[in-house]
Amino acid sequence: MSTRSGFTFSVCVAAVAAVFAVSAIAPAHAQERKPFRWATSNVGSYGYKVAAAMTKLIEEALGGEYTVTVHPYRSTTAAKKDAMDGNAEMGYTADIGMRELYDGNPPYKDYKAKVARLVHTWYAYPMESFMAAPAATAGKFKCWRDFSGKPVFYTTAGFMNWSNWRRIYKVLGYEFKHVEIDTATNADALQSGSIVGSASYTTAGRSLAAYWRETELRTDFKLVNPCPDEVKKLTAAGLTPVPVDTTKAFSKDVGVKEVLGVQILFAYNVRPDMPEDVVYKILTGLYKNKDKLVAADPGFTPLAADFVGMQVRGINVNPDIPVHPGLAKFLKEHKAWNDKWKISTATTK
Repeated sequence: MSTRSGFTFSVCVAAVAAVFAVSAIAPAHAQERKPFRWATSNVGSYGYKVAAAMTKLIEEALGGEYTVTVHPYRSTTAAKKDAMDGNAEMGYTADIGMRELYDGNPPYKDYKAKVARLVHTWYAYPMESFMAAPAATAGKFKCWRDFSGKPVFYTTAGFMNWSNWRRIYKVLGYEFKHVEIDTATNADALQSGSIVGSASYTTAGRSLAAYWRETELRTDFKLVNPCPDEVKKLTAAGLTPVPVDTTKAFSKDVGVKEVLGVQILFAYNVRPDMPEDVVYKILTGLYKNKDKLVAADPGFTPLAADFVGMQVRGINVNPDIPVHPGLAKFLKEHKAWNDKWKISTATTK
């Protein structure tokens, strides 16, 4: 009897041990997937919208080795800083943001990355910055100079479009008087008169940010073009305004059929310590699925039309900034590498 009981007890112990063994396998398998944290601007922004729609595509490109999660921040600048401080693997930025970073200009004055600065990795789409005013008062604004020194929401402080307007006003010699508001209150601020204008933007001349789509539904506004002398000054400074067909970007009359916007090139960049093969796999996967990107959002149309060329353009805007070795490998395969560019190493700061 005791032998039988001993046998039964042994079987129970073995069964329990087996259960714990199986239970231990699942977490261990889950832990094999490395985290890939994607830092973007806030939830209402285009940058967040794009990243959230692409997590599965990135995971597939990385062969299921990583779990991609999107982390929204108050601004593009905040997202980029956290990535450089080691709290994310990829940071949202743009050509102008990379320039500000490497020159140590605001908002990067006295800033030192805890891990390393971002390097050229993946340029995804262009954006065009232009200006809007409430329909009731739009007649007062004939040129961009009419907004100088007046309360305007130039998109969230730290956004790349915000930085773009600072650059634009510096070239034109205008006073940049920014009023910070929650993007969800953009329509209310325009209606109340607490701001006389609000900076708008499209992606690839087509897509609007979520908060501007909401603004369009809730209030009437008109777009204001720069005057010829302003276009001339901006063009001379390398900031040539490009035309945007408003009938493609907006669902109602906004005063003009074509608006001129100053373009910036947006990117999702990583630190130099990110393994070369990870970046190479991401770029290769996105290149092979570029048509899927356009299906997900029309803002990717220029990228799909010339994926390799957009990477070259992004680097050429700031050719002194190092290029991630994964991007370098990708460009060399496509015969688009320039030996004058510098490849980053894991120790590049």
